[in-house]
Amino acid sequence: MNNFSEGSRRIFGYEKFIEREILERSEHLKDDSFTLRVQIHVVKETPSVLVPPSDIQRHLGSLLMSMEGADVEFLVGGETFAAHRLVLAARSPIFNAELYGPMKEGTVTNTIEIDDMDAQVFEAMLHFIYTDSWPEMEQEDESAMTQHLLVAADRYCMQRLKLICEARLHDHIDAGSVSIILALADKHNCSGLKKECFNFLRSSTSPLVVMEAEECEYLTQSCPTVMEELNTIFLERNLEKAKISEEGIEDNAHLTVKDYMKAQQSNTSSWRS
Repeated sequence: MNNFSEGSRRIFGYEKFIEREILERSEHLKDDSFTLRVQIHVVKETPSVLVPPSDIQRHLGSLLMSMEGADVEFLVGGETFAAHRLVLAARSPIFNAELYGPMKEGTVTNTIEIDDMDAQVFEAMLHFIYTDSWPEMEQEDESAMTQHLLVAADRYCMQRLKLICEARLHDHIDAGSVSIILALADKHNCSGLKKECFNFLRSSTSPLVVMEAEECEYLTQSCPTVMEELNTIFLERNLEKAKISEEGIEDNAHLTVKDYMKAQQSNTSSWRS
């Protein structure tokens, strides 16, 4: 090992690394090029004072678990969760408005009831609020839980949690979930997640094969703009060339997603009968 530390006499390397004649005869010299592979070890001196990493997450997590000093309760899905108003208000502008602003709730009983959220989702959100870390969850439930957690994060304007959910859902896009995740991304303005869904559909041999007719109908009703974009993908992948004789569609250049799915249903019904 050569020492290139400041002040070393070998700071510019070895004076006699290899002789020219040996280099020219070397089998490693190809097209007048000689490639070197080096390993560099950067050695830092041990500081006199070692500063440990922040452990505020652990302390706040313990505070949540102990419920010490809790001054507000939430009734969610039949379960009660104790929390601290200041912590919630500091982490979410919506909680801040609900607890301290004009929207404040629970001023008499200090209990706030949330009817439209699952208890498990609220517990996961509380964990993130206090620890800023992803909550543990069963692998088989992760996709569904992450979807619900994204909705909760959007509701309480917790942008970091929302983006984490969005990033994690990228890994759950498949033929069985793409339509649900696409609708979710469109409804909650997750542009990156929406783009990944469209990329998945574009990469499929037949973009619409991955979606059932009911899913297309759902997207038509709930996300009409998404269906317009799907029509574009449909045409890009040349699915308009499909021969759908049962519908009598001769001009396939103007075939839309809805036409295709309707014809597919007709074909299936004819085949079954």
